[in-house]
Amino acid sequence: MQKILTYLLDLDSLLGISLYIFLVVFTAWILSRIIRYLILLIIKSRTSERFGRTSIQFLRNSVKFFIGIFALVYIILTVPLFRSKATIIFSGAGIIAAVIGFAAQAALSNLIAGAFIVIFKPFRVGDYIKLDTERVGIVEDITLRHTVINNFENKRLIIPNSVISTDSVLNHTIQDSHVLSFNNFKVGVKADIDLARKIIQEEAFKLPNVIKDEMNNSGEIDVRVIDIHSDHIHLRAYVWLVEPFKEFKTKCKLKEAVHKRFIKEGVDLPIPIHKQINL
Repeated sequence: MQKILTYLLDLDSLLGISLYIFLVVFTAWILSRIIRYLILLIIKSRTSERFGRTSIQFLRNSVKFFIGIFALVYIILTVPLFRSKATIIFSGAGIIAAVIGFAAQAALSNLIAGAFIVIFKPFRVGDYIKLDTERVGIVEDITLRHTVINNFENKRLIIPNSVISTDSVLNHTIQDSHVLSFNNFKVGVKADIDLARKIIQEEAFKLPNVIKDEMNNSGEIDVRVIDIHSDHIHLRAYVWLVEPFKEFKTKCKLKEAVHKRFIKEGVDLPIPIHKQINL
């Protein structure tokens, strides 16, 4: 058995080299799986600490790449055939290396940008960020090449790290998950403003995500008259929410509840004034 194994691992024969490469690659794959699994266990145990979780998850995504590079270099240095040719190949491959280097600029910039994101932490895995009106959602993963954002339609936005690292990012949860939500309402010019304000405040307090202890000194939600127009009065409620991911849903519920109360209690609603055009 030992003789057979020695023959099969003969690095001077094609069969031995092939088997040796297979063993090294297989060992690297097993090692990568084990390390990634251990890192995954650490991530699951640190779900509340997103700063640490982001770094660990980025490290987990990097393990497979770096172990693969190490396995390739190890094969070249330990197989006599490859080792003897390595110097010739590398010394005469200046042009090829330049071409490959130019082609790999984007990949390298993404790798460096990903490392900078993890180090300086403009956002983390689990953060609610917004780049523009269309690119908004929750950071799901930061890989060596790109950042994955899960938008509110459960679709994944794949953005290269080099792009997102140079864009202006609005981070709703980098320090505090509480968010101040602006809720606009319109009532008629003859409406009882105090009654409308009371209804808005009462309906807002009924919602589960509203924070009760961060309101103004009176303990009530602040509802202000923003402007008075010819056909309506513009009211705005400033509502603190504990969960920014549910702001849109909370706004929808509040608008529906307030509108029903306005109709039920006879609050004057705005009627558009259509100007007559004399022909």
